[in-house]
Amino acid sequence: MSLRDRYLALIDEIVETTLKGKISSVEQVYQLLLKGITSGTGEVFELALSDRLNTIQAQVDAEKDELKKAKATRSLRAIKTVQTQWQRWQEQNKATEAIVQAVQQITTSTADERLVAFLRVTDPNQKYPLNLSQLQQLAKSLQVFASANSDFQEIGDGITRGISAWQNIQENLLSWMYEQKQSLGFGGVPGERGPWASWAKVVKSEVVQSFFRTLAMEKSISEFAQAYPSMTLSNWVELTIVVQFLQRGLVNWFDQQAYDVQAGPKLSISTFLTFAVIWSQLASAFHGQVTAYSNGASQIMLQILRTFAQRPYFPLYGGLFASFSGSYLRDALDYLDEPLRPVEGTQEKARILTLLGYSQRALGRYSRSIKFHLQALEIARTASDRPCEIANLNHLSRTYVQEKNYAEAINYSQRALILSRQVGDYTGEANALVNYGYSEVMQAQQQEHIEPEVYESAINYLEQGLRLSEKLGDIQSKALCFSSLGIAYLVTNQAAAAIKYLEDGFKTAQVSGDLYLQGRNLAYLAEANYSLQNHEKAVYTGSLGMYLLEQIASQEWRQAAGLLTILKGQLGEDKFQILLQQNRPKIISIIGVDGYDYIPQLLEKYSR
Repeated sequence: MSLRDRYLALIDEIVETTLKGKISSVEQVYQLLLKGITSGTGEVFELALSDRLNTIQAQVDAEKDELKKAKATRSLRAIKTVQTQWQRWQEQNKATEAIVQAVQQITTSTADERLVAFLRVTDPNQKYPLNLSQLQQLAKSLQVFASANSDFQEIGDGITRGISAWQNIQENLLSWMYEQKQSLGFGGVPGERGPWASWAKVVKSEVVQSFFRTLAMEKSISEFAQAYPSMTLSNWVELTIVVQFLQRGLVNWFDQQAYDVQAGPKLSISTFLTFAVIWSQLASAFHGQVTAYSNGASQIMLQILRTFAQRPYFPLYGGLFASFSGSYLRDALDYLDEPLRPVEGTQEKARILTLLGYSQRALGRYSRSIKFHLQALEIARTASDRPCEIANLNHLSRTYVQEKNYAEAINYSQRALILSRQVGDYTGEANALVNYGYSEVMQAQQQEHIEPEVYESAINYLEQGLRLSEKLGDIQSKALCFSSLGIAYLVTNQAAAAIKYLEDGFKTAQVSGDLYLQGRNLAYLAEANYSLQNHEKAVYTGSLGMYLLEQIASQEWRQAAGLLTILKGQLGEDKFQILLQQNRPKIISIIGVDGYDYIPQLLEKYSR
């Protein structure tokens, strides 16, 4: 008998035995299933059960004879009992089933697809993701097949060593924070102080140590890849296990930091973004070197982003977060485009595209930003993800403002405002009010309207958005409101009023961790202070804004650099340096000594 026929016979036997009154409890049905179903063949049984259930249901619906209908009804009750106990069997045996299926997928894959198959079965987005214990069982099961192919032995060994290394790290996951009295996050001076260096000390694997030290020194991941041109499959699997569990461990810990509502989500977001970028860089580094490793790294990056997109704190309006700063993140967002193309139009993809869209806007790539947001808008609408749909309407408004297409900016902000009010999305409404008011101000300025009521009406919308964001306690939206109000007052030649809002915007953006908004507020603060002839503050805010924007590769750093260059020409080199030196302690407190020393280099770079 085929397996399907055998399972049909098992189902029929249970039903007949029930009808004869020989089954007195559901436990007996469960025991019969336990005895009759082979692990790894659950899908076959489920199809057979579905067929029988549909057949008997059709008999009940069609039968006119009362006696025959009564028998069919009893058979239907019996088979529904089988269905209930089958669900119990699945729950009890899902771990065994998952491991059997994982082994089957890996061992039946071609040599080129083997690593991809391994990463697919260990994907945390699965319905039943494998835990450490199940991974260890998978490793043992794969080693049984070692005689058939050495790859299975290597994957098994890599899993075992990776779990061992992670367990060593797990005991010291956060020790670096307390030993060095560092703040939460990955910023700081490259070298021995910091998380990567701390973790490198507790792992024995040469490859994993080298990888962590590369990150600790903020060197290019390409250097790491070049050091291991013939990395074994076993070493690669070990690295993937360690780094993935490290990322999940950090996110789990940050998610539990209930004592600080802002720090917990902010640091979790930073962790997701940081590790997504690291895997993107690994994919790029191994491209053309080992195709399987490059594709595997892209696959892991996508898995991380899909997990991230399902979190309640996924930043539909936020920017790049500051906690995990470092020079190796400078071109981060370039890596997050290509690997998304093969993904189907899911809700997760819409949210990831939203993140890419506003990140591209921060980099000054407006046409690409619009492309991402339009694609996200279509997917979100199809998936009925209203908050995501509204967010993309708002982002399109902001991006069209940057392109000076104010009519389109107003159009999208109005659509966002109407839809947000219809569905009760107050965060979307606060952003829409700000975008509408901001777009109106910028259009009025472009058309050289001098009627005060035009600006008063637009600023009224901005103030409504601010009040709503304050009421919601939405830090990110509040930061955007302050910033937009400040710029609106600045372009309407009210520099003193602008400074108040821009300063509040900078402080609020620091709380939310949004580097782009921090830099943007500082750049406009420099302009406001310059217009009031407050040269010292213009130098201070302009230097900081220029540095922060350049660190995330935003082209808007050149706006601040241009103003500082003009100011230096007016004041003279000596006076400019004195003002810069006077603000050295304040600047160092935010960007460190290395950041302060980099300011003259940036001005030189701008002047070239």
